[in-house]
Amino acid sequence: MNIHYYLIINEQASSGNGRKVARKVIQQLKQQELKYTALYTDYAGHEKELTKELAETTLLPWSEDLDVSTFPILVVLGGDGTLHNVINSLLPYDSAIPLSYIPCGSGNDFARGVGLSRNIDKALHQILRTRRPKEIQTIHYVEANQEEVGLATNNVGLGLDAAIVEKTNESSSKKALNKFKLGSLSYISSIIHVFFKQKGFPILVEMNGKQYTFNRAFLCTVTNHPYFGGGVSIMPTANPRKAVVDLVVVERINIFKILWLIFLLLRQKQGKSKHFHHFQSSKIRIVSTIPQTIHADGEILGKRSIDMVYTTQKRLFWF
Repeated sequence: MNIHYYLIINEQASSGNGRKVARKVIQQLKQQELKYTALYTDYAGHEKELTKELAETTLLPWSEDLDVSTFPILVVLGGDGTLHNVINSLLPYDSAIPLSYIPCGSGNDFARGVGLSRNIDKALHQILRTRRPKEIQTIHYVEANQEEVGLATNNVGLGLDAAIVEKTNESSSKKALNKFKLGSLSYISSIIHVFFKQKGFPILVEMNGKQYTFNRAFLCTVTNHPYFGGGVSIMPTANPRKAVVDLVVVERINIFKILWLIFLLLRQKQGKSKHFHHFQSSKIRIVSTIPQTIHADGEILGKRSIDMVYTTQKRLFWF
């Protein structure tokens, strides 16, 4: 069976890195005489429209007994945010439509979490040698207050990590630093800025018939693989191939205890801190009555109160 690769390219990913990666990928596809169609995003969110058009006209659900001479594969070239928008645009369609990805962003946590190489040549080689898709569990979330439904390939967070993401996205230095592959410095700067402003907030966690309350939550992150924030291993045991979600709650504590927790985090021993709480279940509900900034895969969803239920949804990935 032949493959036709449909590339959705965000040239602006990581301050222009997407453009460089796309040129390299297209050159290799031409050299190997492989079929492809390149679709470029012209503005923020354009990838959503391109994905919907392909889903309506071109893409097919995968089946082991397919009877087609050429199978279409959608390949996203961009960062985690671009991938987030594409997979959510596919949500109304058949979940058996495979999706592929070449990481071009500054964080690339999804690639880290699922074992996709962040080296462009190696990632492309993984994709081109694939003959059947892999099953990856994504986070499926339903927010009751605004009747919002979505998918996340990395994390959904409120509190500190969402505020850091928002501050980093607003940073005027992010673009300049990304050009020199120093985007993490912008992230660190945002951490320092937000850390002293973020206050503790009350949340209710409900899972497996039990309720847990935290009066001064500081960081609240639901994840399906180990990484967030561009390579920080927040939950080393999280596995994107298991149908469970992991929740991490960190309480607001003084600066000395936070520094100790960071030290433990760098050694992947954060579970030894009594202020670090880990939950795992196939279904978790979180209620926050005091408005907090919320993000999904680094895309800001707004600042609001939430009543959100998290489960998993199996999606097919081609690599």
